[in-house]
Amino acid sequence: MLAALAFACTAPLAPAAWAVDTEETPAASQANPAYVAGKQAVAAEDWNNAITLLSKAVLRDDSNADIHNLLGFSYRHAGDFERAFVHYNRALALNPRHRGAHEYIGVAYLLQGDLPKAEEHLAALEKICLVPCEEYEDLKKEIDAYREHSPSAARRR
Repeated sequence: MLAALAFACTAPLAPAAWAVDTEETPAASQANPAYVAGKQAVAAEDWNNAITLLSKAVLRDDSNADIHNLLGFSYRHAGDFERAFVHYNRALALNPRHRGAHEYIGVAYLLQGDLPKAEEHLAALEKICLVPCEEYEDLKKEIDAYREHSPSAARRR
């Protein structure tokens, strides 16, 4: 557990700006002003404001996987893993092939010390990304860094 905590404090996480780059349906941003403002708050790493804005956006469009993914991302960065998992899982229920949600929930699992669950999402990305994709590469780097800093994970290799 200490290794997981050390990883959480030292491992580089995907910069907030990357959250916007994994968007699957850009047309959604045109129709939902709270979503546009929420993405800007994410880019500014203003997690509380992002949560407020994206929560308004999800009220307007609860079936948008991108909104749920960014809301999960914001909750994770704000330290509320329980709500982060709710929104990541909702994003994946809406779109099981959502690359960003698989990457970010994988990182969240690593931060919680759950390497096997993170590896499940890496395997899902491997199937989804028929050609190399950024989400797969980013999660793989996070998993490799976790293994490097976690004695128990190194023993399982």
